[in-house]
Amino acid sequence: MSVTVVLGSQWGDEGKGKLVDILSAEIDVCARCAGGNNAGHTIIVPIGPERVPTTFAFHLLPSGLINPSCTGVIGSGVVIHVPSFFQELDALQSKGLDCTNRLFISDRAQLVFDFHQIVDGLKEIELGGSSIGTTKKGIGPAYSGKASRSGLRVHHLFDHTNFATKFRHIVEGRFKRYGHFEYDTEGEIERYKLLAERLKPYVIDSVVYIHKAISQGKRVLVEGANALMLDLDFGTYPYVTSSSTTIGGVCTGLGIPPKMIGKTIGVVKAYTTRVGGGPFPTEQLNDIGVHLQEIGREFGSTTGRRRRCGWLDLVVLKHSCWINGYDTFNLTKLDILDQLSEIKVAIAYKIDGKELDGFPADLDILDRVEVEYVTLPGWKSSIADTKTYEDLPDNCRKYVEFIEDHIGVPIEWIGVGPERESMVKKECKK
Repeated sequence: MSVTVVLGSQWGDEGKGKLVDILSAEIDVCARCAGGNNAGHTIIVPIGPERVPTTFAFHLLPSGLINPSCTGVIGSGVVIHVPSFFQELDALQSKGLDCTNRLFISDRAQLVFDFHQIVDGLKEIELGGSSIGTTKKGIGPAYSGKASRSGLRVHHLFDHTNFATKFRHIVEGRFKRYGHFEYDTEGEIERYKLLAERLKPYVIDSVVYIHKAISQGKRVLVEGANALMLDLDFGTYPYVTSSSTTIGGVCTGLGIPPKMIGKTIGVVKAYTTRVGGGPFPTEQLNDIGVHLQEIGREFGSTTGRRRRCGWLDLVVLKHSCWINGYDTFNLTKLDILDQLSEIKVAIAYKIDGKELDGFPADLDILDRVEVEYVTLPGWKSSIADTKTYEDLPDNCRKYVEFIEDHIGVPIEWIGVGPERESMVKKECKK
């Protein structure tokens, strides 16, 4: 099949953008299916005749746009803050990335407005000590409006009179719910009249576009946002995002049937990180956590928030595999473990000495689990310049193979540094 999917398998920030960038060199269309500009994919690639390493930060736009022959599509399941769309586009183009005639948005995609971002902050205040750690990008309130059938979609922008009427009605509803916060409703209506004109050339029926591409034999790559453990249904609810981050979200967010998906790649960091609130069984509030944080440069590309760090959790990974059915893995940031003399891997959760069958839905239970670890020897040497799997140190390969054997999914790609070239391709045994 012509559709390949890349999904995050932990709590996000696994490094999906780098793999998408590499794969996009051989694909025709890179599509986003869910989330909004709360995502953050950082890619470092050489630019210009002197091949200067240049950092590109993607939030809403598909990372595949780095490759000039790849077209980017933002699907129906994505929520779009139009000013941020243009801000990101302008920033990319200012670094020499020309996206002319190769970036499109679904006319069915839901819109995020500034009042959603204000409401996002107000909802966090309401939650008080139970704050879920939202990015304050308005993503949750926009999806709430979508689910309650009170939101606006991209196509609404092009009937300005109708848009203005609906927009006023929605904002008045928010005033009734949260009190009359400071917001220039009429100013926003005029602002979006201008934004609509600028946006119009980018808007398509993405269902038609994607299916035409597939029927013509074009290679389609779907770039997941966030990750399985932030999924609204299967993540650590309520400390999750507001969309489906699973393989199911690929189908509903782009309008493609499951049978058209040929390969699903899970991206997994060689250790575990998460941002915001919520239980984190393998979190290391010690020197190991600080080491992973500092050496791993664990700061969010969207918010700048310091990420919480811990050992690799294979209970999480197995839960993720059951739901998404990965064909292979991309193991990222393996080089961050270079200096450690020993490395722990979580293989089971126990309550009162009894092993749990899976990842628990009840966060009170998750807070109480006893984590069972296996300790593996480190390799105490740099792998940054490694080009082949066979050249990795013995203990490094043993770490990789332990993960494969425990989960039963082959590791196809291994990240050994931040640059595009720092990726080792491994032969997958069938």
